[in-house]
Amino acid sequence: MSLAKNILEAMKFIEANDVKFIRLQFCDLFGQNRNIAITAMQMERALASGIPFDASLVVGFPESRQTDLVLCPDISTIQLLPWRPQQGKVARILCDIRYPNGDVFEADSRYILKETIKQAEALGYQFNTSADCEFYLFKQDENGDPTTIPTDQAGYFDLAPYDRGENTRREICLTLEDMGFEIESSRHEAGRGQHEIDFKYDDALSSADKIMTFKTVVKTVAQRNGVHASFLPKPLMDEPGSGMHIHVSLSKDGHDIFKNNSGILGEDAKHFIAGVLSHVKGMTAITNPLVNSYKRLTGGKEAPRHIGWGFGNRTSLIRIPMESDEYYRFELRGPDPTCNPYLTFALILAAGLEGIAKKMVLVDELKLGEDEINKDPLVADTLQELPITLMEALTAMAADPLMRTVLGEDLAEKFIELKTAEWMDYIKTVHPWEIDRYLLTY
Repeated sequence: MSLAKNILEAMKFIEANDVKFIRLQFCDLFGQNRNIAITAMQMERALASGIPFDASLVVGFPESRQTDLVLCPDISTIQLLPWRPQQGKVARILCDIRYPNGDVFEADSRYILKETIKQAEALGYQFNTSADCEFYLFKQDENGDPTTIPTDQAGYFDLAPYDRGENTRREICLTLEDMGFEIESSRHEAGRGQHEIDFKYDDALSSADKIMTFKTVVKTVAQRNGVHASFLPKPLMDEPGSGMHIHVSLSKDGHDIFKNNSGILGEDAKHFIAGVLSHVKGMTAITNPLVNSYKRLTGGKEAPRHIGWGFGNRTSLIRIPMESDEYYRFELRGPDPTCNPYLTFALILAAGLEGIAKKMVLVDELKLGEDEINKDPLVADTLQELPITLMEALTAMAADPLMRTVLGEDLAEKFIELKTAEWMDYIKTVHPWEIDRYLLTY
């Protein structure tokens, strides 16, 4: 679309909806939403030449060629924020990032995914994704600060009055629908105060955009209802962790490669899955980026620990659903909702395409559940495991050349550097567990 048409479309939207403020939104290296607000009067300038900003304090950005960068709005993503005032409304628009001379900012997560998608499209592939995002609702204290007290004692699929988050979850769903989401289902999850909302799949870029919007909506609506929403992978030791199961579909010239007949996969599907499994250790630092992420991966049967795949096996790292529908796919169950979805999708796609290009051989189907594997050391010894700490994941990332190919040398190094510093902060901290365990004895 030409600049003139972009400007005309934007101004029509602004006038028709009485928009007074626009949030120019972008994503940092760690997948956190950032934004700059402008008035409606500045929208034409933003579309024509972008809005400059100082990137020196944005995570992952200071190592660029210069700290002066420009936000370039993507007009196709403009949406009203339904929770803002209805007179003098507020809209948000997602932005690409460039240097002042117009060059692409190579550390822009959204750009990295776009480029990976282009490579797939050049080979005739269409990459679609969706995500099942789990989260907890916690009570707030008298100052409005979050606690770790769940809002209810309900369990899997429970109803009100046990499910006290029902109204908040309903409001989240309605808000998301106002923003163009097609909500497929929502429910109380297995943990006390834990919830899940699933929305329909889309092309990978739109899906990543939606995940970023989803997290903002969940936190905002929860806050308005007097509770705190947390996407932390393992906020409570004795409760299930929160994952972000990613559903992946890949079509070649209109044919879904994961379409199977009675549990028999085609060759491209096997190669794609083999590629993902071969690089899954290297991408784990991106898909599970917190120290806390590994408490989920090692702390319960609800999260996969061993590297394998299976039909209908809900404990395997890659699950291929047995149900028959028009959306053939596989489900990657390792990632959690603190990941950067743009980088995560880019790595999954690149790894799978490498598997196809190199005709990687898929390992045999894993038919055992995690409990069965853990009870049989002989079986467990034959299987590879995901990293069990952030440091182990960073080491695997540094050893996998594909990570640097997709992310770029500088961005990969910056991620490893920042996350290593985070790990060292954790290692140097004296935790209550250590005091409780050792102080009396030693």
